[in-house]
Amino acid sequence: MTIDDDVAEALRNLAHERRQPFKQVVNETLRRGLSPQQPVEAPFKQKAYDMGLRPGIDPTKFNQLAAELEDEEILRKLQQGR
Repeated sequence: MTIDDDVAEALRNLAHERRQPFKQVVNETLRRGLSPQQPVEAPFKQKAYDMGLRPGIDPTKFNQLAAELEDEEILRKLQQGR
């Protein structure tokens, strides 16, 4: 059997990376290639939607705004309790 130079080089590199004998890497690679292939699922894609925000509104600041409003409410309640 003759292995093309580029394939042999890739197998040697793989054997070196895995610190395994060349023969073992070749056999494992051939077994994987000969086994029934599992169907590859399509990658997940998230659809983007326009949030309809007005220009100048930074959606990354929503959590900061919520925290500030919560702090103000806590202070208001503390002042009422005096």
